[in-house]
Amino acid sequence: MASGDQRAQRIYETIGVYLGYTVPWYREFYDFDHLLILGRVTSGPGGEIILEKAHEVLKTEFPELAGRVNVFMPDEKARWVGQSVAAASLPEVKS
Repeated sequence: MASGDQRAQRIYETIGVYLGYTVPWYREFYDFDHLLILGRVTSGPGGEIILEKAHEVLKTEFPELAGRVNVFMPDEKARWVGQSVAAASLPEVKS
């Protein structure tokens, strides 16, 4: 994508659309208000495209969820260490 290949951009856009349609599906099974997306694919401008497309789908197709579910990414450095960020953000379970 950095060299101007539009095919790469379309791949990121497609991932974002899939994510946008996946959020309501997951809400059918899990009660969540925040969705942290991680992974190497979210690094650089591709991650911003994914997030932008996911928000676009939510606002257009699922407006009732768009204002209630926060889909977001941590900063670039934190994305590089995604699994440790996810583990650190887990709530404490008290028995």
